[in-house]
Amino acid sequence: MVVDAQAVQRTESARQRALAGLRILDSGPEARFDRITRLAKQLFGVPMVSITLLDGDRQWRKSHIGLSTEAPREKAFCDVTAGQDAALIVADAARDERFADNPFVVGDPHLRFYAGEPLHAPGGEAVGTLCVLDTEPRTLSPEQERVLRDLADWVQDELNRDDELDRAAIAQKGLLPRRKPRAPGFDVAAACEPSHGVSGDFYDWYDVGDDFCVTVGDVMGKGLAAAIVGASVRTALRSAMDFADLQDSVDAASRLVEEDLDQLATVVTLFHAKVHADGAVDYVDAGHGLAVIVRDRGSLERLQGGAVPLGLPTPEPRLPERVMLGPGDALVCVSDGVVDALGGDRAFPVLEAIVRGNATPGGAVSRILSAARRGVPIDDLTAVIVRRSQR
Repeated sequence: MVVDAQAVQRTESARQRALAGLRILDSGPEARFDRITRLAKQLFGVPMVSITLLDGDRQWRKSHIGLSTEAPREKAFCDVTAGQDAALIVADAARDERFADNPFVVGDPHLRFYAGEPLHAPGGEAVGTLCVLDTEPRTLSPEQERVLRDLADWVQDELNRDDELDRAAIAQKGLLPRRKPRAPGFDVAAACEPSHGVSGDFYDWYDVGDDFCVTVGDVMGKGLAAAIVGASVRTALRSAMDFADLQDSVDAASRLVEEDLDQLATVVTLFHAKVHADGAVDYVDAGHGLAVIVRDRGSLERLQGGAVPLGLPTPEPRLPERVMLGPGDALVCVSDGVVDALGGDRAFPVLEAIVRGNATPGGAVSRILSAARRGVPIDDLTAVIVRRSQR
């Protein structure tokens, strides 16, 4: 058989790019993968199981039992499996002319039995295998072959889920505001760091005539579903503010996501404000309760958050409140992930000190998130600051 070297190289290059795109190489152990290898060991009664990815000239194992984390790729059974892009089952390698003199058969780990299913990247490239191995000959029944295929599909779903989260994270970042509001005399800054790929937190700002709106929301949950709900609330608020006041805008956003929130058994806390050119801030705080005013001359002032979160029935209307920003005053709103990481109620003096100690909102936001990271955060981190200039 004539081998087209260029075609082989193109296939290998595409496979390597796909593997790099998964961003999983050399990552630490993860329970979701270890659970699969443990189950495979139990179901097949073998001493060795591996989720193997083929990287350059090495086999790198994301999860493994009875094997090392790395091994040479040359002559590897898994390389054959990925190369043919089909299941490979070897009942007794010592009696199989393809593998009888294989270094993994005549040497450590002295394989006799191998069964592997290829794993694919989202684009279809075969990037590795799920395999079960033994030092004794054995066979698999058709039912066992199907089980191995099902387990490989499970691994592949986990790999693809990571890719979907990466794409969702990129899309979510694309929704964040880029231009600062046009309103003179104000400076704004914000940052959001998800705890798991995509965030249930969101923030936004945008011009409304001569004024501008600022929003901080927190979907009670994590992951892709929370991010989708957050994007829906953000879009609804933006759309409604062109035609309605604060209360009606928040109510419209609540109605839009009620069904989704009911199915997810969650709620959205929200701080939604309209900042006027004279420093007046009208706001609706729907269960968020984490907005404060750092006065240039005066003490910290926590804003009231008495309205009901989105997704819960509300017997009372979500009426706006009003507060004034004087020259040099700063409106600060954070997510509960920041407050928890900074020690609960002890977080507010920390926030005040950081805001007072930084000349710009951007510097203060950066230091707030840095302090929260040192507190070992377990949730998404979001901080938004609106400061009125001294003049």
